[in-house]
Amino acid sequence: MDLRSELLKSIWYAFTALDVEKSGKVSKSQLKVLSHNLYTVLCIPHDPAALEEHFRDDDDGPVSSQGYMPYLNKYILDKVVEGTFIKENVDELCWTLTAKKNYRPEGKCVLPGKDAFRLWCLFIFLSEDRYPLVMVPDEVEYLLKKLCMAMSVELNCVELEDFISQDSVQQNGFIVWAFLEMMNSGKLTRGIAKETISMAIEEVYREIVGDVLKEGYLWKKGQLRRNWIERWFTLQPSTLIYFTSEDRKDRKGNIQLDGNCCVEVLPDRDGKRCMFCLKTLSKTYELSASDTKQRQEWTTAIQTAIRLQVEGKTSLHKDLKQKRREQREQREKRREAKEQELQRLRALQEERERKMAELELLKEAQRQAQALLEQDELRRRQQHEQLQQALEIQLKEAEEARASMQAEMALKEAEAERQRKRIKELEAMQQRLEEALQQEIKARQDEEAFRYAQARLLAEEEEKMKALMSLREEQEEYIQRAQREKQELKQEMESKSRSLEEAQMQLEEVRANRHRVDQDVVAAQRKLRQASTNVKHWNVQMNRLMHPIGPGEKRPSGSGSFSSFRVPSQKDSGLRLRQKSDEQDEESKENVESRGGCESDKRLSTNGDMEIP
Repeated sequence: MDLRSELLKSIWYAFTALDVEKSGKVSKSQLKVLSHNLYTVLCIPHDPAALEEHFRDDDDGPVSSQGYMPYLNKYILDKVVEGTFIKENVDELCWTLTAKKNYRPEGKCVLPGKDAFRLWCLFIFLSEDRYPLVMVPDEVEYLLKKLCMAMSVELNCVELEDFISQDSVQQNGFIVWAFLEMMNSGKLTRGIAKETISMAIEEVYREIVGDVLKEGYLWKKGQLRRNWIERWFTLQPSTLIYFTSEDRKDRKGNIQLDGNCCVEVLPDRDGKRCMFCLKTLSKTYELSASDTKQRQEWTTAIQTAIRLQVEGKTSLHKDLKQKRREQREQREKRREAKEQELQRLRALQEERERKMAELELLKEAQRQAQALLEQDELRRRQQHEQLQQALEIQLKEAEEARASMQAEMALKEAEAERQRKRIKELEAMQQRLEEALQQEIKARQDEEAFRYAQARLLAEEEEKMKALMSLREEQEEYIQRAQREKQELKQEMESKSRSLEEAQMQLEEVRANRHRVDQDVVAAQRKLRQASTNVKHWNVQMNRLMHPIGPGEKRPSGSGSFSSFRVPSQKDSGLRLRQKSDEQDEESKENVESRGGCESDKRLSTNGDMEIP
């Protein structure tokens, strides 16, 4: 049973719960709410306009299940991706809708709501694949045995048979509400605590619906620290998950199972007993059970999960359910064959009795026929004597007629001999004509064969001519295309060569500019050194001129020269200093500008050298 069938069973209950009037139809507003909730729990993007678009031609009145199924398949079930949603949420949604209408326990209720929901899910899983959903008595007995095994009690088969024989149970199986009523009656669980019943229902629910093959505490050896830690393990057909404790809240890891995994029993060591290991392609997990029985159960369960993976099956109980269904079908076939055999034997017995009666009638008829036969024999004898006398008279007449006939026969034999000769001649002529006709037919067939061969050769020659012409056209096109590509490459090479020549000319020009700029820089540096030498000289002269003459100092020159000598004032010396400093500033600016131009020319030449290659 695939995922779509499981979802359809739960949704069928939700749809029928919305059918308040039991007319097989549900209003569009309720279907919108149902579809919106299904979008949510199935984690599908909402499409509110899809329902209106699907039923735009049927705006009035409710919608039947046959009218809702195409929408459900196209816009919901076709978009479902397994593993992206939690199926238990879908079941809870459908249970909430159907339980409000149909589940009304009377009197003292044995089952709480959660247990009733789990039994409803178990019923859906074990029910037949036909609607309305029912569960055959064999599946009911199987489920009750699982529950009793989980509670460690024996199943009360007498109470079960009494309930099956009631009028509320349909001939083809249980409906879910009759099953829940039977569980709520407490007849099958008399004397068992509610907590025990709830734990058993949860265990069976997790085993069958949740695909839990086995769960319990095991000691696990760490991969890094190599110490032993007790973990709660849950085995499913595709994975082995372990948690910190049995509340399954803190998940510590999982082990993926496939056909490459194997289980081996290990000898006791490191103070641990009942050890076994689970080997995968990448790791080996060492585990320890509480006793030998638990180790045997765990190894068997893990081997079962590996076998399911090898066989490509996703659920053990789905496989078991299919096998039970096949066994029921085989039993039904055997029962039908046995009934057919009994009916055949009865028909044979009736046929034998009828034949015996017919035989008695035949014996009586034979006795009567014997008496009639004797009377007929006597009458025939008398008639025979009369006939014998008449025949003797006729014999004499026949002998006379025979003599006349013999003479006539001789004449006719001579005539027949002539006719036979004529027939032989005609047959010989016919044979010669047939041989000539066969030769003519063969000649015509040979002529047709030659014509067909000639036509075939002409057709093949025409096809080869067409192929040759097409190849010649393709060759001419290829030659023209190659010539065009050659011309384009030639033009492109010429353009590239012109670009290269222009780039080389630009490079020569840049190099000449660079040489001139280097000469200008050298001249500017020479002028700068000369200007700095002049500044130093004038500074020395100014220092000398600014130095005052003390009393008693001698002049090297005569009186005539003293009268023409004038000591420059402080204002004149300051003015000369400013002029000198302005000239120096202008020369330094020109040097800086010449250096900047030189550096820019260097950068330009560098860029040019980089781009030209």
